[in-house]
Amino acid sequence: MLEHVYRRAALYSGWHRLAVATCDSEIHDFSSARQFEVIDTGNHHVRALDRVAEAVEKMGEKFSEEDIVVCVQGDEPLLDPAMIEAVINPIKASMDVHATLLGLHVTEEEIWLNPDSVKLISNDSGEVLYTTRSPIPYAKDGFSADLMARRIGGIFAFRLNALQEFTSHPETRLETLESCDSNRLLDMSFRQFVAPYPAVPMYSVDSPADIALVEKALQSDELFSRYSGLSAE
Repeated sequence: MLEHVYRRAALYSGWHRLAVATCDSEIHDFSSARQFEVIDTGNHHVRALDRVAEAVEKMGEKFSEEDIVVCVQGDEPLLDPAMIEAVINPIKASMDVHATLLGLHVTEEEIWLNPDSVKLISNDSGEVLYTTRSPIPYAKDGFSADLMARRIGGIFAFRLNALQEFTSHPETRLETLESCDSNRLLDMSFRQFVAPYPAVPMYSVDSPADIALVEKALQSDELFSRYSGLSAE
């Protein structure tokens, strides 16, 4: 799973550095064997974004406060590099945008109802208002694709100063209740914006049953052929 995520992320051409951030020795050794850059972090982190912030500090470079940091979660083996570009572009386009997340259009009721799938609500300006594992928005006539429900894909982007502000802020009640980083921002000085993306087969590996879904999808996946011969066992 991790190798799929890293190699697919590496297909995005805009990286200054791309690294695996981990506190796990097995992940470290696996990544090093494949010549992925690895940054070892503490084992105290609950949220991915806090781990990413520590990894940036350990990179040993002087970054600008306006530089963009991207968190690609390691359980998204079907990500497309175009998704990375989608979350970065709004920050590049406006100094008023400090943070973004990937919002995938939900067209299947099963995903809308699934608590492993974190849904989001945004306003007409694209600001993220709330994220939850519950099915939102509510639909009295039942689910349909016309609801324009969105779920979070595991890709987030921040200006460095915003990420530093985020990680210095204590966890919040709604963040803990929903087990979702983005709800911390509801109590902070800046806002997060959704990077909308069409519905595509993108299965996070949240349970063993998801592995079969990913393996089936890879059989017809165009990106897979671009890196499938690179693995070093």
